[in-house]
Parts: sequence; structure tokens; C-alpha cells
Amino acid sequence: MAARRPCIALVAHDGKKADLLAFATFNRGSLERCHLVATRSTGELLRHRAGLQVECLESGPLGGDVQIAARVVAGEVDAVIFIVDPLDSHPHDPDIRTLLRICNVRDVPLATNIASADLLISSPLLREQVSRAV
Repeated sequence: MAARRPCIALVAHDGKKADLLAFATFNRGSLERCHLVATRSTGELLRHRAGLQVECLESGPLGGDVQIAARVVAGEVDAVIFIVDPLDSHPHDPDIRTLLRICNVRDVPLATNIASADLLISSPLLREQVSRAV
């Protein structure tokens, strides 16, 4: 039986999508070994511009952040890369905070900027099956 590929959720605020695209392009080899799930506009950007296979959920304002949070709760997501724009306000901020909080509750690695995303994607722990206490 084949080992399960790690699942990484990818999200970026509009002002940070270019940063995530550059990150994804640079780390394409590592990301291709993972199951990728993203909010709609982020996922479509990664599909068309980085050539990655991405499962797209709803856009963030239409519930995509909550869909990712639900997958974290279900144990289906191994890490979340959510490149936030700390200088912009977002009408769906409660959904964003829910996703960030549930990652902390469920002990799921969470990167909110490119520097932490670089550390997360390069970690050998991402490729190991690690059980987490909840």
C-alpha cells in the first residue's frame, strides 16, 4: 500500500498572492509530492501560473477558509500555509481567525509569512507520519 502524501492547504490574501506564487514556483518539487488544497482564487493561480495540481475549494469570502478549517478538524490537512496581509482588513476576518485558531487547537503547523513557509516546506517532519495529541 502506498504511503499517504502529506496534505498542505494554501491560502493567500490578494495582496500576498504574488509572494505565494513565487514561493510555490521555487518549491514546486516539494509541493508536487503533496496533495494541495486551496481556496479558489489561490488554487487557480497556482494551477495556471505554477503548473501545480490543486484541489480548489470555495474562495475565502465564500467559505473556503472554513472548509479548510473543517478539514483540519477532520485530520485531513497536515500543514497550512496562509500568507496573510497584516496591513489590510478583510470582511471575512472571523473565518480567517477560525482557521488560524483551529490550526493551533489541533497542533497543525501553520505558516503565515514566506519565511515560516520556507521553514515548513523544508522540514523533514512534513514527510513523516507524525501522530498529534489533540
